[in-house]
Amino acid sequence: MSLAVRVIPCLDVDGGRVVKGINFQDLRDAGDPVELAKVYDAEGADELTFLDISASHEGRATTMEIVSATAEQVFIPLTVGGGVGSVDDVDRLLRAGADKVAINTAAIRRPELIAEVADRFGNQVLVLSVDARRAAGTPSGFEVTTHGGRRSAGLDALEWAARAAELGAGEILLNAMDADGTEDGFDLELIRAVRREVSIPVIASGGAGAAEHFPPAVEAGADAVLAATIFHFGKVRIGEVKNALRAAGAPVR
Repeated sequence: MSLAVRVIPCLDVDGGRVVKGINFQDLRDAGDPVELAKVYDAEGADELTFLDISASHEGRATTMEIVSATAEQVFIPLTVGGGVGSVDDVDRLLRAGADKVAINTAAIRRPELIAEVADRFGNQVLVLSVDARRAAGTPSGFEVTTHGGRRSAGLDALEWAARAAELGAGEILLNAMDADGTEDGFDLELIRAVRREVSIPVIASGGAGAAEHFPPAVEAGADAVLAATIFHFGKVRIGEVKNALRAAGAPVR
């Protein structure tokens, strides 16, 4: 029996509110994170991901409060990321109620952080967020970016995913920057490419616009599917995604 495919709404939080844009720009308000989390829990989401996209020091305190408030209200696993730079940051988020912590820029700066977090808390706690875009001149044709996809990290996306898995990352949150917010469908080529490189779970993110976009991502190798805009604005419901996955033969909870 293969593991059930997880359907994960993503809450991009800025200044205590959920926001969403296209390619990480032109952000618009999408609601209160705790209220949205309660709705998604009731609708049957398998997990929730919170990304503090401002990740300033003021934002950090806000995030802790939101994580605690949400953890009290919902009973599905919470992954929290944004500005996580040390083992102590991970510790604080876990104490606030997070089940898993996503790291991105800090791991690029110092890859040993992946091993340190995995050694202390177990690799099931650590999600490596990879913001990947197409780039000529890289071995795989995909590069890692930072700053919301605007800056190249000088790393091949596939090599980075493989290295992170070796260092102890428990999952890869694979953000297709070219597809982010476009609602044209997931980047299937990117998912397939990363799937070939790693055996740990891959969460596909970026580009979902309709329920029928989700099954191809799973067929391409995703263990979980993540979306934001279409859920927040009511375009697609969690149940519709699960029905589409079920109809395509994917196991769902």
